[in-house]
Amino acid sequence: MTASSPFGLRRALIAAFVLLPLAVVPAWGADDVEVERMATCQDSWFVWQKTAPALLNSFGEHIRTTFVAHGDDPYLVPRSTTTIAGLRVLQVMPGNVGMGVGFSVMVAADFDKTKRIFEKKLGKTLDKCETGDNMKSCELDIAEQKSLTLMAEDSPKSTSTLVGCYYFYEK
Repeated sequence: MTASSPFGLRRALIAAFVLLPLAVVPAWGADDVEVERMATCQDSWFVWQKTAPALLNSFGEHIRTTFVAHGDDPYLVPRSTTTIAGLRVLQVMPGNVGMGVGFSVMVAADFDKTKRIFEKKLGKTLDKCETGDNMKSCELDIAEQKSLTLMAEDSPKSTSTLVGCYYFYEK
């Protein structure tokens, strides 16, 4: 049977509908598990510097090979498309943000979407939330001196959210 016969044409169309979407799927890789674990307080460079220097060195090498400095800015940007929890990583802040010491990642998603994704991923509700000074944020205490924080501009046009693990924060 050929493509010009009814059965051949049907097979060709079915093949096109089945295979074409596979050809246009974006080339997203798997999530960067090391960065995600650090941003969600599952791992801690703060603890590793005292208890597991080899892990800290390994993570540092991972950051150096996966991200690059952005001029004189205090953050790094991915060398190629990188994701955590399925969200595209825009920036990584490996040391601190303002007075907060920790590890944070800016993802390309609005606050509400980011909050839903991480609540589902963690199996916990981020209910310690507040809005003010044109910002909205939520916090989840993980352990003593360790909190998962989400933060974004309080604007319907905001398209990025900071996800981070902070070890302590000077208020």
